[in-house]
Amino acid sequence: MKKFNLFNEIIIVDKQKLFNAINSHKEFAINIKGEILYTPLPDKEAIIYLGQHVPKPTNPLMPSKYITLSEILGKNYQIVEDEDRVLIKAFSNWQELIKANVLRASYDDTTGDGVSEFSNKELEKIGWQVTEFDITYRELIEVIEEKCDGVLLCIEQESPHYQFSGLGFIQNDEDAKSVLFRYCQEKIRRLLEEDELYTVDKLTDDEREAAEFFGVA
Repeated sequence: MKKFNLFNEIIIVDKQKLFNAINSHKEFAINIKGEILYTPLPDKEAIIYLGQHVPKPTNPLMPSKYITLSEILGKNYQIVEDEDRVLIKAFSNWQELIKANVLRASYDDTTGDGVSEFSNKELEKIGWQVTEFDITYRELIEVIEEKCDGVLLCIEQESPHYQFSGLGFIQNDEDAKSVLFRYCQEKIRRLLEEDELYTVDKLTDDEREAAEFFGVA
C-alpha cells in the first residue's frame, strides 16, 4: 500500500475547477490526487476535504466582502494560491478528516487501541477466526500494507515524539482476502506442526473450528 502522510504531502488542485465546485453550492470533496468529486463519493476514496459552500445572504446596503479560500475550506488548512493552482496542506484538519473518511475506509487505525475490525465481511471473518491462534489484527494489517495495493491515509511524525494515526483503503478486497488467507493458513499449519501448545489433541473447540476454516485441521 502507498502511505500518504499528510504531514509531508501537498495536494495540488486546479484553481478553476475548485472555484467551479465552490460556486456550484453542491457538496464536494477533494481527494488525495487533488481531484474534485461531488457526493455521493465512491467507496474506498480517500479525501482531504469535504464540504459545501453556502454564501451568506447579501445586504444591498453593505458592500460585498471578498471571501478567501481559507475562510471557505476552513482555518485548519494551509493554502497557497499559485497562478492556476491551489496548494493545500491538510494535516491540521486530521480529526475532521477521520470523520469524513472512516465510513469508506477498509480499517481504522486512529485510536490508541489499534485496528479491531475490517469493514469487509470476508476479511473480518479471517480476522475473527485467526485470533484463536494469537494472530493479531496488527499482524494482519502489516501483511496487507506490505503485499496489497491501496492507500494508507495517515499522519506520522518522528519528533519531538513518534505519532501515528491512519485509515487504510484496500484497493481490492478479493486480493487482500487471498493474501491474508494464505498467510494465516501457513502460519497455523506451522503452529500445529511445531508448537506443542497447538498439537491437534490439545486444540479447543474454537481453535479446531478456526483450523478447519483455514483448511489445516
